[in-house]
Amino acid sequence: MHRRIQQLLTVITFALALIAAPAWALSKDEAKAKGLIGEGINGYLAIVTANPTPELRALVEEINRKRKAAYTNSAQSAGVSRDVFELRMGQRLQERAPAGHYIQLQNGNWKRK
Repeated sequence: MHRRIQQLLTVITFALALIAAPAWALSKDEAKAKGLIGEGINGYLAIVTANPTPELRALVEEINRKRKAAYTNSAQSAGVSRDVFELRMGQRLQERAPAGHYIQLQNGNWKRK
């Protein structure tokens, strides 16, 4: 009986963890506000913190994968290379970044806007 209760509690704990996991997930805006990531000069997000978590790395990779696809389509529509489009988007995203968020400088260093 004791073993059965223990198994049931284990299953319930696991189920609750799965349900609650999305609530623990870090959003792009939260990561930016915390100074963990910033807008690079190349139109992509980059990790600013020295010790990123796997969750943070996955977030940045997913967003950058989506940005790359969007940039490719937009560059083709505009008749320019993706490289040119990426640089222009990098400028726009940095201009629009709110105060307190990190942006990458031309020399590769990061600064809070």
